[in-house]
Amino acid sequence: MMTKPTGRLHFLDAIRAFAIIMMLQGHFVHALLGDAFRDRSNTIYNIWEYFRGMTAPTFFTITGFIFTYLLLKQKNTGFDNPRVLKGIKRAIKVIFWGYLLRLSFYAVFTGTLNPSFFYVDVLQCIGTSLLLLIGVYLMLYRYNSRLFQRVVLSLGVVIFLLQPVYETFILDFLPKTLANYFTYKNGSVFTLFPWFGYVCFGSFMSSLFLKYGKRPLFYYYTPALLLIIGLLLIFCSSSLLMILYRITDITIFKSVAYNNFLFIRLGNVLVLFTIFILGRNYVSHPVITKVGGKTLSIYIIHFFVLYGSWLGLGLNRFFYHDLTPLTAAVGAIFFVVGICSLVLYYYKYETELKLKLNLLFNYIYRVIDFNLSEVISNIKREIIRTLKNIRFVRR
Repeated sequence: MMTKPTGRLHFLDAIRAFAIIMMLQGHFVHALLGDAFRDRSNTIYNIWEYFRGMTAPTFFTITGFIFTYLLLKQKNTGFDNPRVLKGIKRAIKVIFWGYLLRLSFYAVFTGTLNPSFFYVDVLQCIGTSLLLLIGVYLMLYRYNSRLFQRVVLSLGVVIFLLQPVYETFILDFLPKTLANYFTYKNGSVFTLFPWFGYVCFGSFMSSLFLKYGKRPLFYYYTPALLLIIGLLLIFCSSSLLMILYRITDITIFKSVAYNNFLFIRLGNVLVLFTIFILGRNYVSHPVITKVGGKTLSIYIIHFFVLYGSWLGLGLNRFFYHDLTPLTAAVGAIFFVVGICSLVLYYYKYETELKLKLNLLFNYIYRVIDFNLSEVISNIKREIIRTLKNIRFVRR
């Protein structure tokens, strides 16, 4: 018999842990696997690529879910809600790291900024999505939660349906730094649309969990409902869009149906939610919870190790598209375990490590200060001795 849900939804941490692990191995293999082995006719590679494509939709959906869950759980509303200010600070921090990780020290030393510094990646997109979600909440908090649910759901649907429109955006009239949030033309890896749509769907799901989550049978019928909707999105959404096109003669339904990756990936996320909800009693291990709670730190460390970030001296520089499938698979395992262990080890001994680092810096400062004092004293003595000699010679 399933246990009654507690205040903390551990399956959310488990989904985040799964997503960050998939991201780590996905980035490692994608960056280092040799070109000769990127064969889409190969079943194993096709399966790997398909599951890799679930990572970003899962991340954005779970981001909207968790943030909204914590936001609406508070009794205070508007700016009196402590989660609003925390969310704004968190969003700014995430955006800051998104840009900082792409900074090249070589470019800075030459008096410029590398072009990739202005590309919008997953962190900037997540941070901006949180700010938008907070904005929606602040506009609607005076009204009831049902309106908030309807608005975020509608935003998600509209954003997905308009994908053929904003996909063609060029936006040359905007500064590139701003345009990069809406177009891939200048090199951005992620853009605000369509990814904010997943955040909206996650937010909508979260509001339902808050509203109905305490009902006795909620965790019995919810997995079945999510599974049905998820499978319908995966296998039937394209057909449904074509039916809507034939009924309404609105061409955008047809355009989305022909390139229907957004709704299909949302279906993948719902199936994933189903699996983790059903297994929620088995995924509450402290290690899983800690990994799921440290995704930003894990992302930052992996970026340095794999891509080199500021100095460009990462694994990608030395093994770019160079590994065999076996080497890439084994390397990915060590990469995932190594990065997660490093981050968890740091947070486990964070206080002790900070104390030791503080003592080390204080010692270095004292040594440097002592040496400087000694050097200055020696210089003073030499100057005085030289002046005396000059006086003696004059006499």
